Amino acid sequence: MKKYDLEKDNTLLLMIDIQERLVPAMNNGEKVVENVKTLLTAFKELNLPVIHTEQYPKGLGKTLPDLSELTNIGAFEKTQFSAYTEDIKSSIFKSGKNNILVIGMETHVCVYQTVRSLLKAEYNVFVVRDCVASRTEENYENALDMMKDMGAVITNMETVLFDILKKAGTPEFKIISNLIK
Repeated sequence: MKKYDLEKDNTLLLMIDIQERLVPAMNNGEKVVENVKTLLTAFKELNLPVIHTEQYPKGLGKTLPDLSELTNIGAFEKTQFSAYTEDIKSSIFKSGKNNILVIGMETHVCVYQTVRSLLKAEYNVFVVRDCVASRTEENYENALDMMKDMGAVITNMETVLFDILKKAGTPEFKIISNLIK
């Protein structure tokens, strides 16, 4: 059951390729961006680490400005589909975190290949289903099924936030509950 435990001191968020020219092509792209913004705001309030990538920014544009300003480091540029590049490997290793929350685009390409790489590296991987998107519903659902079959935990934004908090009645709880109202 340890694989399902989210603890603040052992959790990192990996945001993959939520970029200017990619978002408009996504099914439910605007809703996903809204959810991602809430999750990033919560991570910033809780002082939790966020790493983010950009797939070929010359062609797909930069990370959406509203999102990049909520992260605590600049984007790692990549051309391979898996975000588990040498730079990301190093950043995750240095963080000492073992629970990796994955959000981003596209679910069936870069998110899927990243999750597979992280699972092979024996991390506990959580895919936040309302914070990932694909161009089609079929590709989105298929990728979630495959990632679950590989061993990733498929979850959602609110479950993640309340699992990290563990209890009500704290200043952090008040901040987070106001974010999701």
